[in-house]
Amino acid sequence: MTQEPQDDKELPEVADEPTWYNPEADNEVQPEEEENAGSQGVEASEDEESTELIAAAPKKRRFSGAGITIAVLLAVLGFTLVVQVKSNSTDAAFASQRESDLVQIMSDLDSAERRLNDDIESLEDARRELQSGASNQAAAQAEARKRADALGILAGTLPATGQGVEISIVAGSEPVNASDLLTVVQLLRIGDAEAIQINGREAQVRIVAGTSFVDADGAVRVDGIRLTGPYTLLAIGEPALLKGAVEFAGGVVTRLTSTGGKLIVEIKDPVEIKATRTTSSLVYAEPVS
Repeated sequence: MTQEPQDDKELPEVADEPTWYNPEADNEVQPEEEENAGSQGVEASEDEESTELIAAAPKKRRFSGAGITIAVLLAVLGFTLVVQVKSNSTDAAFASQRESDLVQIMSDLDSAERRLNDDIESLEDARRELQSGASNQAAAQAEARKRADALGILAGTLPATGQGVEISIVAGSEPVNASDLLTVVQLLRIGDAEAIQINGREAQVRIVAGTSFVDADGAVRVDGIRLTGPYTLLAIGEPALLKGAVEFAGGVVTRLTSTGGKLIVEIKDPVEIKATRTTSSLVYAEPVS
């Protein structure tokens, strides 16, 4: 038997060519891929730097009202603790002192407290004076003018007016002498007369502390000025007090009326005292500083 050829021959399978791993191939980067990777790396580094700068930038702290309150309370608590520690240490130091030493310390503290209180009062007075400034200055100037006017009236350098008395003296069988006029002036001073003037027929004289009275042949020289009667004395002060001082029993009124003379006291308002005098310069006397 003839064997028929087989048309379909099975061809042997060709094995695939083996593939070998080449590590250098992985490291080879195409130009475009390398460029893209570089740009991405730059962007990534810039993002990281921006993040670091933002993280490093100082953050603004916002304090709330509760935070401020807590801070204040903590500060007060710390101060209280410090004071308490100091107080405890001070108490321990005092505990070792003798009783006499403690008494002396307390006395010194009391004295220091009194001095401090005095200093505080002085400073407060000075502050009030400074605060009132202009008004105090105006008040001081007004007070100074008032005192100057008062001194001028007492010294006889300024005229004066006010309620008071007018005293008329008329001689009897005997003339009015210097002693009579001086006695009337002294009685007026006892009655707190603030200003006195004597009038004669020829002139008028302002009476002051150093005024002198001297007899001069039927007349009286007052501070060297010759005056003849009848005489009139003007005095400013409390009218009732001045009148009572001059008219008391047994005084000059009794002596004048016993010789036929008269002394009449009249209350007047106002009494005008116009006579003035110049002040003399002091040679030896000086104010005490």
